Amino acid sequence: MKKALLITFLISFCSQLNFAQTTITIKNTADAPTIDKNIYGHFAEHLGRCIYGGFFVGDTSKIPNTKGVRNDIIAALKDLKIPNLRWPGGCFADTYHWKDGIGPQEQRPTIVNKWWGGVTEDNSFGTHDFLNMCELLGAEPYLSGNVGSGTVQELADWVQYTNFSGKSPMSDLRAKNGRKEPWKVKYWGIGNEAWGCGGNMTAEYYAGEYRKYATFMSDWENTGGITRIASGSNSADYNWTEVLMKGIPLNMLGGVGVHHYAVIDWGKKGDDRNFTEEGYFKTMQSALKMEELVTKHSAIMDKYDPEKKVAMIVDEWGGWYEVEKGTNPGFLYQQNTMRDAVLAGATLNIFNNHADRVRMANLAQCVNVLQAVILTDKAKMIVTPTYHVMKMYSVHQDAKLLPVSFESPSYTFNGEKLPAVSVSASKDKNGAVHISLVNVDAKNKNKIEIDVKDLGVKNFTGAVITSAKLQDYNSFENPNKIVPTAFKGFENKKGKLEITIPPFSVVVLEGK
Repeated sequence: MKKALLITFLISFCSQLNFAQTTITIKNTADAPTIDKNIYGHFAEHLGRCIYGGFFVGDTSKIPNTKGVRNDIIAALKDLKIPNLRWPGGCFADTYHWKDGIGPQEQRPTIVNKWWGGVTEDNSFGTHDFLNMCELLGAEPYLSGNVGSGTVQELADWVQYTNFSGKSPMSDLRAKNGRKEPWKVKYWGIGNEAWGCGGNMTAEYYAGEYRKYATFMSDWENTGGITRIASGSNSADYNWTEVLMKGIPLNMLGGVGVHHYAVIDWGKKGDDRNFTEEGYFKTMQSALKMEELVTKHSAIMDKYDPEKKVAMIVDEWGGWYEVEKGTNPGFLYQQNTMRDAVLAGATLNIFNNHADRVRMANLAQCVNVLQAVILTDKAKMIVTPTYHVMKMYSVHQDAKLLPVSFESPSYTFNGEKLPAVSVSASKDKNGAVHISLVNVDAKNKNKIEIDVKDLGVKNFTGAVITSAKLQDYNSFENPNKIVPTAFKGFENKKGKLEITIPPFSVVVLEGK
């Protein structure tokens, strides 16, 4: 009898541990920042099959296209409400010379992509192709300029070529190549990863180079209105941010970058789909470090820019694993599982909650590379779990942040702990409230209570991304294995939402 009572007690106790309720407070704060839509940006590098064989198939392809760009990809990204797209790199940017990619295609020189597979490219996709594609997408282009192997004049000419509406050598050249009106490109990266593939520079040396390039890209008052973005730190290199913020006049600095990938071990990154719970835990451990990175880089920026005029631009982020077996190791093609959905949701919640400083981010990368939202196989195209999360979260774009506060329960594995619950919330211009929740825990549900009486909304609906296994993914044979479904795991009891969120899932609630 005593043994039976002990077993009953243990079952009850474990159940309470697994289903302990977390209370979340959401504040409707008047001075809260707006979540910049550009946090939901993307990245397209000349890498593997992102551009050639991804976005660009050429205008003679049997795959339906508009001037060589796949129509199905355009439609999918428009549906995603893609706000901006970064190009041409990445490491590739500091070997790219933009004048090689304009004019008649048959007259363009080739380039060897030394960083990614050593393949020869024909430069058939260049400035006009990219900027015209951005117009089709309704997305702001973000051009990454060549500082590593380029010149100040080259980058200044590119700005004039894309933006100047009067008569000049570059605007005349643009018109000769078929485009009379300028594109008015706003976002300009001045080099990429200057600490590494962009030149192996010290922070002090790069700060001087940045000042020189930024000077000749615009005039004293920056009347062209461009946003000049400095090549930022490698993850936790806080000295890099300190040197840039201290050494570059703020009127020359529109944004400072930060790059961080969720990587288990650069020497042994782990399988993209056949991973263990240990592999998942370690990936999420690295991904959730983004909270610490954003907080500490923000504190440094606050010292020199207390008015928060300079944006933090997290222009490379995402999960990085070993390439799909049997594919070119230089092409960085990997499958996209429920792990990536959880990673995306938790990271975007971090960005939302730091919207006072984080005003742009770019998931790496858009098509066929790393944590892609789209995968292609010749004429076939599928969207990934990450795509669905970003589409669900698009409701936060340009909405007013509703700050949240809570103590997260823990996800425990092998004696180590991570916060199990991730949350962000916003209120859009029409008064609708959106709450995005992620349960990082691989095994246990989590119960959450949210007091919504003061938010001015009563009726809630929800959508969820989840699956039977963490390793599940959308394939070309089964492209809809993971899709959003209606979420019914909540009750509104007198202004308090009681929610049970499944393991490794992403939920978005809408209140009207």
